[in-house]
Amino acid sequence: MTLLPVDEARARMLAEVPAPVTERVPVAESVGRVLAEDVAAVRDQPPFDASAMDGYAVRSADAPGTLKVVGESAAGHGYAGEVRPGEAVRIFTGAAIPQGCDAVVIQEDVQRDGDTATVPAVEAGRHVRPAGGDFRAGQALLARGTTIDPWRLSLAAAAGRAELTVARRPRVALFSTGEEIVEAPATPGPFQIYDSGSPALAALIRGWGGEVRRARPVRDDLEATIEALRAAEGDLVVTLGGASVGDHDLVRKAGEALGLELKVASVAVRPGKPTFFGVLGDGRRMLGLPGNPASAFVCAEMFLRPLLMAWQGAPAEPRAISARLEEALPANGPREHWMRARLAFEGGGVTVRPYRDQDSSLVSVFALADALLRRPAQAPAAEAGSVVDVLPLSRLPSGA
Repeated sequence: MTLLPVDEARARMLAEVPAPVTERVPVAESVGRVLAEDVAAVRDQPPFDASAMDGYAVRSADAPGTLKVVGESAAGHGYAGEVRPGEAVRIFTGAAIPQGCDAVVIQEDVQRDGDTATVPAVEAGRHVRPAGGDFRAGQALLARGTTIDPWRLSLAAAAGRAELTVARRPRVALFSTGEEIVEAPATPGPFQIYDSGSPALAALIRGWGGEVRRARPVRDDLEATIEALRAAEGDLVVTLGGASVGDHDLVRKAGEALGLELKVASVAVRPGKPTFFGVLGDGRRMLGLPGNPASAFVCAEMFLRPLLMAWQGAPAEPRAISARLEEALPANGPREHWMRARLAFEGGGVTVRPYRDQDSSLVSVFALADALLRRPAQAPAAEAGSVVDVLPLSRLPSGA
């Protein structure tokens, strides 16, 4: 098998991703969706000069002085008249600045006596939010390819959008293979283990915007694997295990029986060398991941996440950051190595320490790691303090 470098393998996979299919969704239900349109403002925000504080709207030329309070301006209920010299208007946060006023004096600085208010000196523009201070009509606010989060949802809502055009979620069919795999709460036999890979991958797929359909594990039988693959409904079929070429690795053979055209046969990556990708005879794309959880999770970050992002029209390339090694590392071998590691943020810098045991079967190490440290193929030994590339993993805050 031809071992492709990671970047080339990913590029070949991404070349097979179709253009996103779009749909309209209510803005309130858009979190996690990827925009398939640009969002622009339909009017200024705020649409008028507004007060930033509770107090009194005044003409700065009249301050200091004792002014006649002629009315009130509250959020949603502005003062309709024009304020003349010697007058002031009681105003509340977010309310429109009355015509003729150019400043707000906070209420703590005002002495109120019946219909009059004595105010100190104030400069023009004080405590005034200018019209369009957040954004202007026609201004581009959110770009196509942006993933909506609660803050971007707020911006789209502020722009007056009730609906957004987004990419349809890619449909992913997922199943694992192997006689050794059982699902909890079933009791494993003496030579079996619990399936820890597919539930985690299903969660990753959902977190990356996909709709996942998870099938039960498939035994090591070619006809059963072919049938499971034929029945898998989705734009992308992801298999876990059986991706290599051993006597019990049947996923490729099953794919070939259904017209699989390989685009990537294997990858020069550690862990995850057996990973493959191709197009089935009916047009479904297929990603075969190794069965060892660490191998599967690393390759999910390298390839599955970019595929799902591209399917939705979002930036697909993994985004690494720079960090300094906390300890020296030996020279690397012929395959690019992505090591599970721990980040630390101290003194304004980022440091990284890889875990000593990088065995691809260890779920416990991945549960502790918050980054993958990249060692290029044939990289020389690296001293402590050297700058390396790391890919942060999305982790919930401790205790969340």
